[in-house]
Amino acid sequence: MELMGSTLAATYARPKTSHFLPAISTMASSYRNPQAALAMNPSDNLWRTNSYYKSSSTVPTPSSIQRENLDLVRSKTMFYPSNRTALSTRYTPEDWYKSNMSNYRESESSRKSAERLRRDTIRMMQDKEQLTRLTQEKTSKNIGERLNDIVFWRAELSHEIDNMVTEIAALNEVKRRLERALAETEGPLQVSQECLYHREKRMSIDLVHDHVEKNLIKEVEVIKSCQERMRRHLDRAIAQLASNRAAQHELERDMSDKVTAQRIDGRCHHLRNTSDAIGYHRGIDRLDPSLSLPDSWSKFTDDNILLSQSERAASQKLRDEIEILLSTTSNEMWNQFNNANVAFTNRVSEIADAKNSLQTHLAKTLQEIFQTEMLIESLKKALRDKECPLKVAQTRLEERTRRPNMELCRDNPHHRLVGEVREIEDTIHKLQERLMEAQNTLQTLVRTKVTLEHDLSIKANSLFLDQEKCMSMRKSFPSMPRLVGYT
Repeated sequence: MELMGSTLAATYARPKTSHFLPAISTMASSYRNPQAALAMNPSDNLWRTNSYYKSSSTVPTPSSIQRENLDLVRSKTMFYPSNRTALSTRYTPEDWYKSNMSNYRESESSRKSAERLRRDTIRMMQDKEQLTRLTQEKTSKNIGERLNDIVFWRAELSHEIDNMVTEIAALNEVKRRLERALAETEGPLQVSQECLYHREKRMSIDLVHDHVEKNLIKEVEVIKSCQERMRRHLDRAIAQLASNRAAQHELERDMSDKVTAQRIDGRCHHLRNTSDAIGYHRGIDRLDPSLSLPDSWSKFTDDNILLSQSERAASQKLRDEIEILLSTTSNEMWNQFNNANVAFTNRVSEIADAKNSLQTHLAKTLQEIFQTEMLIESLKKALRDKECPLKVAQTRLEERTRRPNMELCRDNPHHRLVGEVREIEDTIHKLQERLMEAQNTLQTLVRTKVTLEHDLSIKANSLFLDQEKCMSMRKSFPSMPRLVGYT
């Protein structure tokens, strides 16, 4: 639309006439040559409205807007002094629409770019998360398979160690029988000496020179008076025991290594992303302290088991040979053995009674400790319950100190509040004293409990040594036919 004469924009854009400033049409600049505006540098008038240019009658499209920006056509306009100021300070609706459209396109492009980046990043994060989870699951599966291998070989080692321990015990028994056959006393002497050795492990007050120890010493003295037998197979038995224990040591060392490896791999197998015991270890992936491969690892354990089986076979063969050499014992050894057993039985009964009494006192002490702890908790709760009333009373006193002028009266509420604070503080002081007394009593009870538990452990140890170690070993004391060389 071409401008004809004084445009509407020029009309409504004209500043209001005031008593302080003249109208635009009366200013000196309004009478200047209107062509001066056309002589300005085009680069300085990029902000001018499209009143100078020909505009389309339809809503402009982005392509038309771009063309208009590139090729603007000067419209035929008649200029008047009254509309020059409006044309220099306003934009047309087309400029406003073009600016909005440019902002819309830039905003839409930015949003699309951000949305595309967000989708790509989320998809990458999800892919990497899935890859990390799958890799971690595969690693956990490999560690689990390794744990299964360790459990298998550990079971084999445990079975072979049990067999070796049984074989060592059997060879020890045969060796003792052989010593009895050689000297008619070596077997019972070994038993007696082992009982004395075990009883030396008694602790504290239980390490007494009782009837059991006297009978055992007498038994050793009686046995030492009857030594006479062949010693040809004794050295072989001792050597075989050393070989068996060496094989057992290798098995136990291998077992200990596998227990440690199983514990470590088990801990690694149970590690999760939420575990506490995880951290950064820079460069650990470049460290390879491996000493074996899966084949050499399994062969090492298999060789240890084969060596142990070979030693057990040799030990069994030696025991079969020793069975032929067994000989007689004497009635004196048997009588003394019975006397020592009777002393063991009486001593075990005494220790069991003492242990039961200690357990009774310990149970009462534990009950009293529990009651005292409940009392302490009640006292602490009572102290906590007094905090709020004390705060209320003190707060009331503090608030009442803010009364103005003569209102700051020492009235009955003031006296009552002061008494209440002092009463609560006295109550807290008494409760704290009782709490301290209860805590001291609890400490005394705890010390008593520790003493009882220590004494109980001493009695349990003595009972275990006499009943489980010594008596169980003396139950296998050979009968008269075995003492004379028969099994």
